[in-house]
Amino acid sequence: MSEEIKRSEEMTETHYGENEIQVLEGLEAVRKRPGMYIGTTSIRGLHHLVYEIVDNSIDEALAGYCDQITVTLNYDNSVTVEDNGRGIPAGIHPKEGIPTPEVVYTILHAGGKFGGGGYKIAGGLHGVGASVVNALSLWVELDDCYEGKRYTERFERGVVARKFVCEGDSPERPHGVKVTFKPDPEIFEETVFDYDTLLNRMREQSFLNAGIKIVLIDDRGNEPVVNELQFEGGVSSFVEYLTETRHNEPVHPDVIYMRGEKNSSICEVALQYNDGYNECLMTFANNMNTIEGGTHETGFKSGLTRVLNDYGRKAGILKEKDKNLSGEDVREGLCAIVSVKLEDAQFESQTKAKLGNSEIRTLVENTVTQKLADYLEENPATGKAILDKALAASRAREAARKAREATRKDFLKGSTLPGKLWDCQEKDPTLTEIYLVEGDSAGGSAKAGRNSKFQAILPLRGKVLNVEKTRIDKVYGNLSLLPIIQSLGCGIGDEFDIEKLRYGKIIIMADADVDGSHIRILILTFLFRHMRQLIEDGHVYLAQPPLYKVYKRGAKEGNERYAFSDAERDKYIEELAGESGNTSNIEADRYKGLGEMDAEQLWDTTMNPAKRTILKVTIEDAIACDEMFSLLMGDKVEPRRIFIEQNAKLAENLDI
Repeated sequence: MSEEIKRSEEMTETHYGENEIQVLEGLEAVRKRPGMYIGTTSIRGLHHLVYEIVDNSIDEALAGYCDQITVTLNYDNSVTVEDNGRGIPAGIHPKEGIPTPEVVYTILHAGGKFGGGGYKIAGGLHGVGASVVNALSLWVELDDCYEGKRYTERFERGVVARKFVCEGDSPERPHGVKVTFKPDPEIFEETVFDYDTLLNRMREQSFLNAGIKIVLIDDRGNEPVVNELQFEGGVSSFVEYLTETRHNEPVHPDVIYMRGEKNSSICEVALQYNDGYNECLMTFANNMNTIEGGTHETGFKSGLTRVLNDYGRKAGILKEKDKNLSGEDVREGLCAIVSVKLEDAQFESQTKAKLGNSEIRTLVENTVTQKLADYLEENPATGKAILDKALAASRAREAARKAREATRKDFLKGSTLPGKLWDCQEKDPTLTEIYLVEGDSAGGSAKAGRNSKFQAILPLRGKVLNVEKTRIDKVYGNLSLLPIIQSLGCGIGDEFDIEKLRYGKIIIMADADVDGSHIRILILTFLFRHMRQLIEDGHVYLAQPPLYKVYKRGAKEGNERYAFSDAERDKYIEELAGESGNTSNIEADRYKGLGEMDAEQLWDTTMNPAKRTILKVTIEDAIACDEMFSLLMGDKVEPRRIFIEQNAKLAENLDI
């Protein structure tokens, strides 16, 4: 057959014509591409459904019509969100010709947040939240009380299953919306909600909206678990909570609160410095956690740096010979909340990760510049304590710079990569991976067993520094961390540049014992504090070496099974015993360390991409991660002791 005929047949088989142009009706597009609307269909996306419905109730609160929201996790793993707001208007929509609540729950980009007086300030700006939840749920039950009447409707996978009807007068509950939905297992990898994840989010919303009461109920167990959340102190209470949960001591006694307004926009800032070395800055726009920052964060940072430098000069704390403090200096040990509320908020996506309104930068910056300057003038003791803290950070940064330069000079004498690194041949970082391996023995096995085309090996020697207790200048003097910094190539702290990362996957490979767990957490602490974007962008993994080698004595080679849990070990023992059930000649050797495996075993079980299991390290909740690292790796002993006592039962079966 000629090449022309082959090409002709291929073109016929893949003909691209008008029939290939598809129009997705109704909410079909959401079910087809859920990630476009909720980011992911993992456990994070599952909880996003609850946030969307709660955010609608929060918007009612922002408009001044709602002061209580109740979220209930039901026994069948559905969720009910109920508020005492105005309810959804119940009449027939003039354009769509169907009941208005049905418009809200079945048509994308429909809602009361596009102007015209429905909501001046709202987090849900795209009109897709309720309809997306409907599209991605097995079913939704709507119970809408509006102007003294009760209306109900049921949807299944986004389609009306029971028509909208009026159930009559509702004197006990004249207004408010009650929504119950159950996530669709066809969409989500996991459909069981985590109570603590929701509790953190509801607590956050309570802080950001002073006085609003949010009740979270878990009705799935024998006894209901109830948390009532209400904070009159608002964002100031939020800062106090964050400082307390990080077990740090405040540098000054009072939380500094600032508020500014311009036109219809409102800015609230609360901050307090503590004796820790890490910055905790959280920004919100219309109650949405803008985890990627935006104009309000930029305005806060520039205003804070300017005020502290001006105050330091004026008060004589910064001498004429002293350089200006950098932004990094003035934010060491800072815990701050920046919350803005505005009309027509410009977010970058439905997940609302970054704010883009340029005028908000000016509002926040001016508020901080004026209000903080006044506060420091009236409270000189607090001003001095903050400046002393920033000056200490500046000295440490200068020491870190000198240590970094000295390290670079040492690099120039020889290779720019550590001598102990066994690099790979491939240079494209999207195709490469580096194993950070505990110990020389395991490092030797990993080197011999690896695929040198794309796998690099860095054996770790010596104690890894606990960076939670140290400033960055100490990092450059630590012989256990320097090889990691050199090998990855992307720098740390203010010099970090993700574009210079040399490996697409960073895989921590340590023994499956307590010492190995300690090494893993020390490395993760370092990456979390100084290279957090590596975790956020999904570059960091944990290797999963087997716990057991299960085999039949006297049998030919190749009958081995590698088990990664006790249950898997028992399953393999049963398999090898066969129908006879005789286990007397079956062994299950427990690996105490990676060094016990030869190169072939290590490759076959832990390093071969076709067979291995590696766990991606994610930051589902940055607040919870920050708290846990501070708790477990900080220098306060008492909170750690309490945590161990409370969670001791979880470690009853640890193999140490």
